[in-house]
Amino acid sequence: MTNRLADTLSPYLRAHADNPVDWYPWGDEAFAEAERRDVPLLISIGYSTCHWCHVMARESFADPAIAALIDDGFVAVKVDREEHPEVDAAYMAAASAFTQNLGWPLTVFTTPRGRTFYAGTYWPPLARGPMPAFRDVLAAVREAWTERREQAEESADAVTEALRQAAASTPSDLPDAAAIAAAARAIAAREDSVHGGFGGAPKFPVATTLSFLQAPLVEREAPDAAAAAARALAAMAASDLHDDDGGFFRYATQRDWSVPHYERMLTDNAQLLDIALAARDEATARGVAAFLLTTLRREGGGFGAAQDSESWIDGVRDEGGFYLRPMEQRRGLEPPAVDGKVITGWNGLAIAALARAGAALSEPGWIAAAAAAADHVLRVNRDPRGLIVRASLGGAASPAAATTADVALLADGLLALAVATGEARWAVEARSLLDLAVAGLEGDPLLAARGIAAAPDQTDGDLPSASAALAHAGLTAWRLGAGDRYRAVAEEAVRAHAAAAVGQPFAHGSLLRVAADLLDGPRQIVVVTDEPDGALAAAARGAQADVVAIVTPAQARAFADAGFELFEGKADASGSADASGLAFDCRSFVCRLPVSDPAELPRER
Repeated sequence: MTNRLADTLSPYLRAHADNPVDWYPWGDEAFAEAERRDVPLLISIGYSTCHWCHVMARESFADPAIAALIDDGFVAVKVDREEHPEVDAAYMAAASAFTQNLGWPLTVFTTPRGRTFYAGTYWPPLARGPMPAFRDVLAAVREAWTERREQAEESADAVTEALRQAAASTPSDLPDAAAIAAAARAIAAREDSVHGGFGGAPKFPVATTLSFLQAPLVEREAPDAAAAAARALAAMAASDLHDDDGGFFRYATQRDWSVPHYERMLTDNAQLLDIALAARDEATARGVAAFLLTTLRREGGGFGAAQDSESWIDGVRDEGGFYLRPMEQRRGLEPPAVDGKVITGWNGLAIAALARAGAALSEPGWIAAAAAAADHVLRVNRDPRGLIVRASLGGAASPAAATTADVALLADGLLALAVATGEARWAVEARSLLDLAVAGLEGDPLLAARGIAAAPDQTDGDLPSASAALAHAGLTAWRLGAGDRYRAVAEEAVRAHAAAAVGQPFAHGSLLRVAADLLDGPRQIVVVTDEPDGALAAAARGAQADVVAIVTPAQARAFADAGFELFEGKADASGSADASGLAFDCRSFVCRLPVSDPAELPRER
């Protein structure tokens, strides 16, 4: 048997390299082999910190008898969903035609062309309650392919066509303040009034939804709904979902936030850092930042994707056992592994959050860490043509293509870093990336080449959708003065999905946040000073504003020279001021007379 997974970049695939299953990685070779043998593909999708992926691997993929059934009747393909999110999304959407219990591991059976005719998630090796045995599923799917192939292919074609039609969207007007407030109240109606958060069990942090509820427009127009965000954060921070070292677990299996699913994701924690900062919960923000910097940060400066739920304790794989021990008892244990993949968009989230929090809480080390991560991603996460790719591991770039969300989230992170450091070069790089995302990315080439229906990234999952990420980056660039065309980017992205967002607000929190912010003219504060730690700068950092930039005269000129009009003329205007500098308080680029007295800079919007 050819061991095809051992040399792949993905830790998840490498973990399956010793299985008796004859695995192929995602690529043309697997499809060619399925066509040559005229057998279906079994596509198994998961990720390295997924507990039930570990379980199915131990129970089934390591079993020689089950492996023989797989190899005899199928071409088996392993996919890391974190490395190939578009592949995961495409097959997750197809799987929804066969089961409502979606999740990972995702197990999909397709025609040799890659079209889905059956799917499910975890199956045990022996029948357990309503779940059939995996070996029986394999036998039934093989029989369907050999005995009722025409029916299977018709089903696959019908799913493909249904997904293609579902991808269409009808643009509408931007939602007004009343519609935004109504959407916020609809979300708040689902609040758990006893335990905080939304819905029952399992219960997720839903950071994208919390961010929407924290929008200034929501706080003004629907204050009762906005308050639900602070209650949710407080409940989570005081619960078992929040580990002693400051990091948050993926979700809680119980309504009261107890019995966590113990994996810890970069996506959740980066976004919750922003949520805590906006809620002025400094203790929680500092705890999350510490987790990012001490646990997930990798050699070279990038941030790993996640920390596993399982670890070795007394020679046995144990889910959650490490985290259940007090901090002082953990020191003698091997900690759960960190998936070291440096994912482009996820690092963009971390860069943005650390840059904003570092500036607001006077932590230059956090800003430096954000800059190191940005340097790493921009240098390492590139293909031979110099284009940004999805991820890297150990300094080696993945061949997987970057998504629109990846590039937009990275651009947004670099814009936040530009503001936090005062260095225009980050904003220039961000603008180039944003232009690339707006122009359109190639996407996964195999999906397109095989005519496999892609699932457009239109709703929030554990991070903003592609549309929302693009809209937010466009809005941020416009606020810095990159030009009205970037506001138009944000407006177009919101219009494309506005009707769906207002109708299903819980699934579109990130897009609704942009929609709310588009309605409010931004407050932009620029302090031009040679004393970045002085009283005037401190007053600016404590003010309620959408942009707070503390720059030297030379930095202000660099921004202006690079085409960011928010900074135009401000270096020259500050030339006659003393070292403490001048503060320019602007509303939608219309600035009041500059002030040098911190008391003259209003805190409120």
